Amino acid sequence: MIQLKEIHSKKEMKQFVLFPFSLYKNNKFWVPPIINDEIANFDKTKNPVFENADARFFLALKNNAIVGRVIAIINRYEVAQQGIKKMRFGWFDVIDDIEVTKILLDKVKEIALENNLEYIEGPVGFNNLDKTGVLIEGFDEIGTMITWYNHPYYKEHLEQLGFRKEKEYLENKFLYKDIKIERHVKAGRILKKRYNLTALNFTKTKDIMPYVDEMFELFSKTYSKLSTYVPISDAQIQHFKKKYISFINPEYIKFVIDEHQKLVAFAIVMPSFSRALQKAKGKLFPFGIFHLLNARKNSKDVTFYLIGVDPAYQNKGVTAIIFEEFHKTFGEKGIENCIRTPELEDNLAIHQLWSQFNPRTHKRRRTYRLDL
Repeated sequence: MIQLKEIHSKKEMKQFVLFPFSLYKNNKFWVPPIINDEIANFDKTKNPVFENADARFFLALKNNAIVGRVIAIINRYEVAQQGIKKMRFGWFDVIDDIEVTKILLDKVKEIALENNLEYIEGPVGFNNLDKTGVLIEGFDEIGTMITWYNHPYYKEHLEQLGFRKEKEYLENKFLYKDIKIERHVKAGRILKKRYNLTALNFTKTKDIMPYVDEMFELFSKTYSKLSTYVPISDAQIQHFKKKYISFINPEYIKFVIDEHQKLVAFAIVMPSFSRALQKAKGKLFPFGIFHLLNARKNSKDVTFYLIGVDPAYQNKGVTAIIFEEFHKTFGEKGIENCIRTPELEDNLAIHQLWSQFNPRTHKRRRTYRLDL
């Protein structure tokens, strides 16, 4: 018999976080989180996302063993301010038993109906900075620290229960050597002169911090028209700044400013921490931190995390300036592979931007919807 258990205690939360470690044990493509960071992410006293979101955590048990988990999420801003009557579910993991999936998602459905919501979508996180989507292709490709990995049967479970494709995301990668920098150098020179633009490079994290708030303002301008967009609060920005910016190589953050020192474009790239996180096995100490620091310094793979351009400068080729700067940095670091985060299949502008680099789609992921 399958039992559903809502969790509240710290002990139960640790069990919730640890379940994927057993589900994906010995899977060479799954990338584990840092356990304490994941627990803190779900702590309503530490993560400001809970200022605008309600979340309930559930475990499924069979013969007293954990066999599944899910978070039922309501983003109150999305529902009340944007009028999107959506019930989210995320951090969904389950054994290959359709009945386990059913009991977990039936609970999500129950909560949605109690709150007069119109449909369920998932797996998704709390907002745009979280992980999203069920992996449907690319199971033999290593994951990243900013995406979920899952077994192939997740897709079949959801579709058997009446869920249908809502959004599809592509993950692409390309080789550093395929960046044809000559055209970017030429275009960059023209654009800098025409629009009085300047590229900013950094070697110290403290020099980046004064620009971070403005960067998120530009992030909002860039992505506000996408169907997945939900605003990021000031508190969440400060949380992100404290948690992540200091851990990203300052050389991997590029800005473009105009003659008035106003930010018009930015890009954040991260070293790949995938292998380091696998070696760390969920723990920073005693040795995990050294694996991460080594990857930060020596990884030959990088992940393009965020890129944004002011709408006034979109379609003007300003990204050529950014790519030129990254090309210099990547050459110095000996970078080999450039990996992109999931991008909406119907975001034609972003696909056009990357098309010149001979990208290869190595993964696809999808969110699923159930109308109520």
